[in-house]
Amino acid sequence: MRRRVFLIAGAGLLAGCSKSSAQNHPSSGTSSAPPSTSPPSTSPSVTTSPTATTTAPTPSASSSVALPAVRSWAPGPGELEPEVKRLAVAAVVKLLRPTGTQAVVDVIDAQHGGLLSDSASVLVPCQVYSIRANRLITGGTTVDVRLSKSAQGNWRVTATHPAQPGAPATSLSRAARQVLGSPRITLPPASAADIRSGQVHDGVLTTMLELAKTYRIGISVIRSGHPIDVFGTTRPSDHPKGRAFDTWQIDGRAVVSPSTPRSLVTSYMRAAESLGSYNVGGPYQLSGAAYFSDRTHHDHVHAGFQV
Repeated sequence: MRRRVFLIAGAGLLAGCSKSSAQNHPSSGTSSAPPSTSPPSTSPSVTTSPTATTTAPTPSASSSVALPAVRSWAPGPGELEPEVKRLAVAAVVKLLRPTGTQAVVDVIDAQHGGLLSDSASVLVPCQVYSIRANRLITGGTTVDVRLSKSAQGNWRVTATHPAQPGAPATSLSRAARQVLGSPRITLPPASAADIRSGQVHDGVLTTMLELAKTYRIGISVIRSGHPIDVFGTTRPSDHPKGRAFDTWQIDGRAVVSPSTPRSLVTSYMRAAESLGSYNVGGPYQLSGAAYFSDRTHHDHVHAGFQV
């Protein structure tokens, strides 16, 4: 219960500090899984689509302050394991909006952090709106949801790991300030907090800025809220080191959507490599040592850096 109270309060700490997109709604589990960037909090077990239903604003019992309408996330075409993401998103919504709390959860995306035959990680960046002291508070986080598959073939949520971005740095680099202020780079709350913490390398940030000259990009995960190790291995991921970022949306189009032109995704992947990424993953296998593709990366483009 302590964890849940902190999460909703934490939403307020990020209020006004991140750019979240209401349009970011087209989206794309389980034996033991590697650790995440934060201690687990177990939870019982929505991605976003253009046709998702909306939750009507809820007025506070004691005032005219109302929660905004948000769309419920639902798996769209192109998903490899839609049930995995559906369960993960439902777990996150329940975690961040406990019974009796005046809050709504706007799921920005649901992205795989790992997808194996019997285990999965789903990364769910969210915007959270709550009412406290007759005020509308805006915040959010990213949750790494772990799932496992039973012998009967049923998926279930086994743990949730909320992001821990760290405290804001006393000063930020020019690149960090530019990314935070760019209208062409959409950051979920935890990723914006990652940058504010000063723990994201400038090489990563300058690449984002260069890509944003050509593309409008929706970031899903940078540092926090991602598994510490590459899922299913003991190999450290570049994400927790602040040396990678994932893109779920390019020019307003979800990477996972079958309607997104292949050429748009592949040109973005090649651009990331040309700007210094040594490890570019996505839904398509390109020629060259820097590129890879697998089930985990069918719904986003990963760009890792050696800095």
